[in-house]
Amino acid sequence: MIVTRSALMLHLQNPPIRYHFFSHFLNPTFPSVFKPRPFSLTTLRQTHARPFVSAVASASSSQVSNGRDTFFAEENVSWTALGLSDTISRALSDIGLNRPSLVQASSVPSVMSGKDVVIAAETGSGKTYSYLVPLIDKLRDAQEHSLHAMSDQEGTPTQKVLLILCPNVQLCEQVVRMASSLRRDDGEAIVSVAAICGRQGWPIREPDVIVTTPAALLNYVDLDRTRRMQFMRGVKYVVFDEADMLLCGSFQNKVIRLINLLRFDEKVLSRSKKSVAEFSMKPESSLSSEDAFEEGEDELQIEATLEEDDTDKEDDIVDINNEDTSVKQRDWRRVRKTYERSKQYVFVAATLPVNGKKTAGGILKYMFPDAEWVCGNYLHCHNPRLEQKWIEVTVDTQVDELIKAVNHSFRSEDLVNAGGIHRTMVFANTVEAVEAVAKILLRSGIECSRYHKNCTLEERAQTLVDFHDKGGVLVCTDAAARGVDIPNVLHVIQADFATSAVDFLHRVGRTARAGQIGLVTSMYTESNRELVDAVRWAEKRGQPVEKKLPQQAQEEG
Repeated sequence: MIVTRSALMLHLQNPPIRYHFFSHFLNPTFPSVFKPRPFSLTTLRQTHARPFVSAVASASSSQVSNGRDTFFAEENVSWTALGLSDTISRALSDIGLNRPSLVQASSVPSVMSGKDVVIAAETGSGKTYSYLVPLIDKLRDAQEHSLHAMSDQEGTPTQKVLLILCPNVQLCEQVVRMASSLRRDDGEAIVSVAAICGRQGWPIREPDVIVTTPAALLNYVDLDRTRRMQFMRGVKYVVFDEADMLLCGSFQNKVIRLINLLRFDEKVLSRSKKSVAEFSMKPESSLSSEDAFEEGEDELQIEATLEEDDTDKEDDIVDINNEDTSVKQRDWRRVRKTYERSKQYVFVAATLPVNGKKTAGGILKYMFPDAEWVCGNYLHCHNPRLEQKWIEVTVDTQVDELIKAVNHSFRSEDLVNAGGIHRTMVFANTVEAVEAVAKILLRSGIECSRYHKNCTLEERAQTLVDFHDKGGVLVCTDAAARGVDIPNVLHVIQADFATSAVDFLHRVGRTARAGQIGLVTSMYTESNRELVDAVRWAEKRGQPVEKKLPQQAQEEG
């Protein structure tokens, strides 16, 4: 790896060899870390999955001509018809959202019902407001009822908290901006919202909506056991944005632990059958609520193993220490699965593979078997508003094709629909490749900016603001492929082809968002052919994208 990167830097420092920066990533014999990662996406088949109802049915192929018919619900579907209050409906109209999208129209009733919900829909389909709008409306309604109930009594009404977990700071800040945009008629925000991540400390006065990362939240609640118990008790709604990312990889252990803490608090409250205020102050029997919470936290880690052992089906919490304990303690640990629910969980993702119990979808099916699934019409599939160009390149042609793609001219009406600003995103697989692409574009007289993990948070934030306001060319890694909502990106270019089906879907999802059209230019070589063939085969047949050609395609030749 060190030798390879050193060689790469030598190529970057040698202007005459302008094309060699790609040779490292396109060579089939390059170290396996840069080869396409195996990943498969399959169609979601859930017994609780709920397709879009007839009132918000997807457009037929004849309607795709104007693009927006595949995004919005039918004209007779209004926000109030979905069960939202007039306050929220007016707030949405004030920010230009007069009509829900298909995903929003299908998701809002599910979230309003109080059930656990999994929203799995393609990028740019309006998922963020799909959960923000109904949950903020529920918070608003609870606040008004609480104030009315307390009007003739002394004391402070109990606060309900909406907790939103995101994988990175940029997405946290974006969610805060979207939630804060919903305002009352007098201009005041409907609920108080705060992002607690990065360098931001915990606020003295807890807001109604807390948006944070798993690590930042654990850093806060782990400092004090009482604080942890009080915080978990106040959380009534929990959202996991980019759930497929949070439930896998480096995030998984933290997120599973948080879920276990939240669920155990539900069981503690269910068993106590007392008010929130009373239970947070009084012990129960010989085992206090704090002790139970602490022990339960350890015991619930058994769920993180995802071992579906028949012996564990009777009791959701088991004694893993096999030690003699008091009858009361053993009784405490036998908290049955039929406990009374007091929190609502919502999981949101643009890609949600379910093949295998260790995938994000598999984990959700195991931990939340009764959740209602709302699936987008184009989940894991080709977006009909998206035009795709496929260019096979070699070492000798790749730079010329890149420059040609960046200089692509759009029709005047496309620029008008994009607000008169031309925005192009160029993806590369590594930080080194991003820097190399940027240098080539600059040497060709094309101004561009960079976005990758080596940029500071402040630099990344400013880069996104400039790209949003001024447009231009943004050269980036997959750090910009998730959770970054830049409206009206006209063109996405893959200078390096994506290394997996998931990465491909997130990259192309940066364009053709919110009913707009978009263009994707994918440059690939022989080393990418297996994944490219699989993606193109799926595109032609409207099938979910997979890591390789399915057996049917191989039989077709």
